[in-house]
Parts: sequence; C-alpha cells; structure tokens
Amino acid sequence: MQKDLYQHPDYFLVDELLTDEHKLIRDSVRAYVKKEISPIIEDYAQKAEFPSQIIKGMGELGCFGPFVPQEYGGAGLDYISYGIMMQELERGDSGVRSTASVQGSLVMFPIYKFGSEEQKKKYLPKLATGEWMGCFGLTEPNHGSDPSSMLTNFKDAGDHVILNGSKMWISNAPFAQVAIVWAKDEAGEIHGLIVERGMEGFSTPETHGKWSLRASATGELVFDNVKVPKENILPGVKGLKGPLSCLSSARYGIAWGALGCAMDCYDTALRYSKQRVQFGKPIAAFQLTQKKLAEMITEITKTQLLNWRLGVLRDEDRATPAQISMAKRNSVDIALKVSREARQILGGMGITGEFSIMRHMMNLESVVTYEGTHDIHLLITGMDVTGINAFK
Repeated sequence: MQKDLYQHPDYFLVDELLTDEHKLIRDSVRAYVKKEISPIIEDYAQKAEFPSQIIKGMGELGCFGPFVPQEYGGAGLDYISYGIMMQELERGDSGVRSTASVQGSLVMFPIYKFGSEEQKKKYLPKLATGEWMGCFGLTEPNHGSDPSSMLTNFKDAGDHVILNGSKMWISNAPFAQVAIVWAKDEAGEIHGLIVERGMEGFSTPETHGKWSLRASATGELVFDNVKVPKENILPGVKGLKGPLSCLSSARYGIAWGALGCAMDCYDTALRYSKQRVQFGKPIAAFQLTQKKLAEMITEITKTQLLNWRLGVLRDEDRATPAQISMAKRNSVDIALKVSREARQILGGMGITGEFSIMRHMMNLESVVTYEGTHDIHLLITGMDVTGINAFK
C-alpha cells in the first residue's frame, strides 16, 4: 500500500463557504483516515473482513450521530459537519462510511426523532460512543424498492409482541447489539421496533461472497417468534414516514460520502499522471488525459457546490426528500464516472491494490443501489417536478 498522499481538490474555493469549525472537523477526520484507515483497508477488503478496531476511534471523533444533541451523547453538530465527516470517511472506504451512516442516520436518528425519553437515554449514549453498534431492518428478500409490501410483522401478546419475518442486505447486522426493525402490526400499519441481540429467536447470519463493500459486514435479520417488549416500540411514528425519513438522513450522508470517493480517485489519477512517463513525457501532457482530468474536476466541483447548498437547506430544516434524492443520485453517478476514468489513466495499475481506485469502483456498485436505486431516485425527481406518481 502506497502512503496516503491525498490532497483535497477545491477548484472553486468551496472551503471559503465553510466555518473554521467545519474545517477543523474535516481535518480531524481526514487525519484519522490517513493514520488508521488507509494503511489497513486494502488488506481488510481483500480478506472481506470489517476492521472492528476502528469503531472506538470513530466514536471518539463523534462520527456516530454527530447531529444528536449532547444531552443524549451526541456532538450536537450541524448537518454540514455530518456531511463533511461522511465525505472523509468514504474517501477512505465506502464500507467505513456505511458503518457510520447506519449507526447515525438509521439507528440513532429514529430513536432520537421518534423514540421515548427512556429509549433515548438508554440507547443513544452507548450508540454515540460505539459501545453498542446498531443496524436498520427495512429491505426484505422480496421487497426492496417497495417497502410498503413488507411481510415482517408482529402480533400483540400482552406486555410484549411476537415478531416474525426477515430482512436482508443489512449493514452492521453480524455484530450489531441493536436493530431498528420496521414491521407491520395486525392492522397492517408499519412501526419501528428496537430489537436487541440475545432476544430468543433473533439471529443475524452473515452474507458472504460479495465483490463490493468487502470491508463492510453485511447480513440478514431473522425473527422467529421473537418476544419484543412493548416499551421497545418507537412511539413517535406510524407508517412509511418513519423509515423514509431515516433514509433521507442516510441519503444525505451518502451524497457527501460518494463525493469523497470521487475526490480520492481524481487526486490519485492526477498525481499518477504527472509521474507516469510514456513516449518521453508525463501522460498528464497528453490531450486525452487532460480531457479526463478536466471533466473529473468539473463534475466534482459542481457536486461540491450542490452538496454544500443541500447542507445549508438541511441545517435550516428546508431540504426536501426529493432534493436529497437528487443529490444522492448525482454524487454516486459522478463518483462512478470519475472512478472509471481514473482507472483508465492508471492503466493496468488501476486494478491493483496499490491504489484505491478499483476498490472504490466496486464499492460504488453497491452505493448506487442501496438507500434507493439509481432509477428510483430519478422517479422521485420526476414525480417532484411533474406532480405525477410513476410508481403506480
């Protein structure tokens, strides 16, 4: 593994739009990634293992639910800070950012937003430090983009409910102590339940054989007559509004995170193109290489500005789910294109573990699908601008 020489591309001086606190947060997470993630991540990706030792450090940096108020163990930061953290983590690896995104946006966010005071005090402080890790159960084997058709359900049994069903493609599932599970009651209404590891009938088999997100732990959630206390039901929301609001929070983080992948691939390709000599001169001197690099930095710059504006709207509580969808789709699309062009600049070296590009490319093939597929986000934008629902 080459030394992490990453330099942050900022062609339009977007840094001037950030506060000193934002830049301090970014520099802290970047230094952590360079020291703790970059030297080991290729090895863990090759082994298809999650580097669990990084959890403590991410917790100490405040990467888990940084927008959660300090009274519940969070850092009480704004959403631009959250985005910057995700950008730096995913610059290291999408699987690392996924771990933090799930913890913050899909586990801590619903507990903070929809949980009781007792639930907030019990779970959030431990989740914020990483003492407990969580996962989010929405997708099912036969119900992905259409979560309203979920089959996972629970029935009333006095002081508890009986939960049955299964979820799949669940990040953090193999080691999570807590799962936020979305299931239907006997009336067919969707609720969120906090399911804890150790509850009888609850298992989390790991998913193997992945070519993408290899340094992230993925698994299933299986519920076989699991007794869940009624006090573990999130009281503040019913229906799809609950899980969809969580997805909006996660998609926001992905919009920033995928940009981190694009930045890393561009920076790698730019540096390599200046060092690689062919036909008596650096390949950066050739027109086709410059075309690739110029298009990369143009798209990265446009995405930086879009994400920053989305962060401002999110902090003002004015960002719409459709705006977040557009940003998520745009960032991943640009990151995929940049990674593929960067790989070409590196030639055969681009597929080796000496560089991060091929790993980013493979990871992005998952990121373009989860938290809403590429096409689903197009339809969300289409519905928003036309007022016509194309899903039905």
